[in-house]
Amino acid sequence: MQFGRTYEEFEVGAVYKHWPGKTVTEYDDHLFCLLTMNHHPLHMDANYATTTVQGRNVVVGNYVYSLLLGMSVPDVSGKAIANLEIESLRHVAPTFHGDTLYGETTVLDKHMTSKPDRGIVYVETKGYKQDGTVVCTFRRKVMVPTETYVKERGGEQPGRPEPLA
Repeated sequence: MQFGRTYEEFEVGAVYKHWPGKTVTEYDDHLFCLLTMNHHPLHMDANYATTTVQGRNVVVGNYVYSLLLGMSVPDVSGKAIANLEIESLRHVAPTFHGDTLYGETTVLDKHMTSKPDRGIVYVETKGYKQDGTVVCTFRRKVMVPTETYVKERGGEQPGRPEPLA
């Protein structure tokens, strides 16, 4: 199974559809809120949420973003040397408990750095629900190795031990 890409494997215009999707449960949302100390009642209090425009609990946006970022790792940043920048992050529609999120990433640009063994890839990730409604978009820059860098470090899985006989 491929985990990330080298610089040479990225093509401007390529679209990576991340799989599988993730159905967001009330438990997922509440646990994330509790872990991050975001106790806003829109996310935690079903009775309060009935008084809002949405009429029900909304999944906290940082969880939505985190899921989509995680979904993109095998396709985009699995071999990353560094995540350099989140240029933009937009929440464009609410996500509710029970929605299933899917993601896809488009390669917008790429260029080499001053070092010949690494480059920077500029991508946009879109997250959408089971009905196709886009809920979140973000653009980021990731520093990725070249094939030469990977070979010089010992291959695809440097530091992985071999089992003893």
